[in-house]
Amino acid sequence: MTDVVALTQQLVRIDSSDPGAYEGEIGAWLHGWLKEAIERQGLGDVATLRTLEALPGRRCLMATIPGRAQDALALVCHQDTVTLGDGWSEGVDPVGGDVRDGQLWGRGACDMKGGMACALLAFKDALAETGRRRWEATAHGACACGRDEQELAGEAAFEGAEPWLPERPLKLILTVDEEDFMRGIEAAIDAGWVGERDWLLDTEPTDGKVRVAHKGRLWFEFHAEGVTAHASTPWRGADAVAAMAQAIVSLRTSVLALPEHHELGRTTITFGQIEGGYRPYVVPDQCRCWVDVRHVPPASSQLLKGLADEACRTAMEAVPGTDVTYTVTGDRPPVERDPESGLVSALERAAEQVTGAAAPIDVFTGYTDTAVCAGLNGNREIASYGPGSLEVAHKPDEHVPVQDLQRVAAVFKRLVLDVCFDQ
Repeated sequence: MTDVVALTQQLVRIDSSDPGAYEGEIGAWLHGWLKEAIERQGLGDVATLRTLEALPGRRCLMATIPGRAQDALALVCHQDTVTLGDGWSEGVDPVGGDVRDGQLWGRGACDMKGGMACALLAFKDALAETGRRRWEATAHGACACGRDEQELAGEAAFEGAEPWLPERPLKLILTVDEEDFMRGIEAAIDAGWVGERDWLLDTEPTDGKVRVAHKGRLWFEFHAEGVTAHASTPWRGADAVAAMAQAIVSLRTSVLALPEHHELGRTTITFGQIEGGYRPYVVPDQCRCWVDVRHVPPASSQLLKGLADEACRTAMEAVPGTDVTYTVTGDRPPVERDPESGLVSALERAAEQVTGAAAPIDVFTGYTDTAVCAGLNGNREIASYGPGSLEVAHKPDEHVPVQDLQRVAAVFKRLVLDVCFDQ
């Protein structure tokens, strides 16, 4: 299991920040690593490795081991991290990957290069298992015809033989742009990489839990236009900032009054960024505000857009002469838990076999690539399970416990053997 620590260190030491270096270098490294792993097992005629340019110079990767069934187990990871940022403690290098006090430190350590390392090793183990079983199937067939394994060892034992395949296909999908607009996973869905009945497991940090449900995510950009004037004669103008303040209060009040969901909790709203005006003694004629709403059923995107419409009307009535509008810059539906999920049951069993205790089930407070899949194609066979805690992601001094890396690597290996190889 020391392999998972070394591999996580290697990934953390490749800057893939978004915005920043992006995924070019790490994508090339991952492509080389996967290609070598496939060729090492002599599976170049069976396993595939594909690339997809989701954005200029930013490529998703998918490695696949085919299987006898149609629906795959897909391990989904994103290559990018948030920006490196400031505020790191002295002696902690954001791209150092150092191990100290039982923790591996660096940007992406838990979100999600640690989880990616676990998935890469699970895929590598699956390649080795496929190669072993393929050889055994061919060798045993040949032995029945009077040829022994020693004779086969020096030959192309698989030539002309029907290749042995796992019960269920295994995919490893490595996306781009997850930390921004998630256009990587959208491109993968459009390209047919993700089946509507595949089992989709992302490797986000989950604090040892299996996370299975997501709040929706609706992004607004509000724009208020007013009329400029001198601050000593404000009646000659129309204050765009004041109008925006009215819209904010109206929308916040309406959203916080929405009903609570029994599992996902309450709808929340954050006014993450605002800008307007240019001098304190001038009536501002422009103001913009960016809003993040995480919503739960029964609150739909359509309902929230209605509340935004009402907030605009309220603002314009309160501050005559202004015009307040909005655009929707992101719209992701909520995903409720599937109580009959085969993936979740298999993941629970694998975790219990490794740790001796059932993994708790919980919701996910963020929004993941697999949640995008559920929202776009209706596939609710999704789950999140990975090393580390979301509490330290996106922050200075990001880290992941070494024990978490080892646990999740073992669980993924067990899961793949159980699901794909019926072992």
